[in-house]
Amino acid sequence: MPTILITTDYLVPGDEVDHYLTGLGFTTRHDPMRGPRDPSQLIAALKDVEGALIANEPMTEHVLRNAPTLKAIVRTGVGYDSVDVDAATELGISVSNLPGINANAVAEFTIAIVLAAMRRLVPMAAGVAGGGWPRQDGFELRGKTVGLIGRGAVAQRVAVLAGAFGTNVLSTKDVALDEVLRESDVVSVHTALTDRTRNLIDAAAIAKMKPGAYLVNTARGPIVDEAALADAVRRGHLAGAALDVVSKEPLPADSVLRGVDGITVYSHMAGQTAEARRDAGIEGAKELVAALAGHPAHQIGHAALAGNPAHRIGESA
Repeated sequence: MPTILITTDYLVPGDEVDHYLTGLGFTTRHDPMRGPRDPSQLIAALKDVEGALIANEPMTEHVLRNAPTLKAIVRTGVGYDSVDVDAATELGISVSNLPGINANAVAEFTIAIVLAAMRRLVPMAAGVAGGGWPRQDGFELRGKTVGLIGRGAVAQRVAVLAGAFGTNVLSTKDVALDEVLRESDVVSVHTALTDRTRNLIDAAAIAKMKPGAYLVNTARGPIVDEAALADAVRRGHLAGAALDVVSKEPLPADSVLRGVDGITVYSHMAGQTAEARRDAGIEGAKELVAALAGHPAHQIGHAALAGNPAHRIGESA
C-alpha cells in the first residue's frame, strides 16, 4: 500500500488519524513541520511517498518535480498558497484543501481579538503585570459597523457572531470593497491570498477607512501592506490593528509592526482549537484517501478553479 507523509505538527504516530490510515493499509511517515526547512529536506521526506497530508509546507515546483511518486496533496486547513498548484496540475498531482474546516474557530477568535483591541485588553494586562493599574476607556462593539472582506465560511460565521453584539455588518458579498472600507468601524479580512489580493489593503485602501477604525486580519499576512498599516496607526488615522497573520512568520525582530502602540500581533492561532484540529486531521485523511482513489471532494486545480468563486477579490477560500 502507498506511503503517506504527514507534516502537520499536531498529528502524531498512534493518534486517530494514524490509526485510520494504517487501518486501511497505508504506511505513514511523520515528519512534522515546526519551522522553515531546506527544500532538500522536504524532497527527502517525500521519497517514495504517494500522498502528503501537509501544514504550510512550501510545495514549490522544484520540490514537486523531485517527488516523482507523489500523487496527491491535502492541506489540513483552508489556505493553500504554499502549494504551487499550477506545477502540481501540470505534473498530475491532485491538490485539495478543506474549505470551512476551521470556520467556527477562526470566527470566534476574530471576535475575541476585535474585543481585545477595542477594550485594549493586551496593554491593560501588560500594565498590571508591570506593576501599574491602567484605567483607560475602551469602546463597545454594540452599535458599530463591522466590515468583512470575504464571503466564505469564516466571513459568514463572523457575521452571525458580530450581529449578536448588536452591530451592523457589511460584507463584500453584498457591497463593493470601497464601501466596506469607508463605512466600517472594524474591517476584518477573510479572503484567500491570490495575485489579486496580495497587498489588497495597501496605503490607498487604508486611506479610505474611517478615522479611528480598526483593522483585523486572520486570513493571510501578505494581503495587508504592513508598512502602510504601521504608518496609519502611528499617525492616528487608525485606532489600531489586531493581526493573527503577518507577511513573514514568526514575526521578525525588525518588523515594522513591532513597537507600534495599538497594533497587536498574535501567532497564527485563529484556527488552532482542539475541535478544529481533530476535524482537520480526520477530514484531511479522508480527503487524501479519496484523492488517491481518484475522486477527491475538494480538489484545487485549473478545472476546479474555473468555477471557484474563491478567486474573486474578497472571497474566502
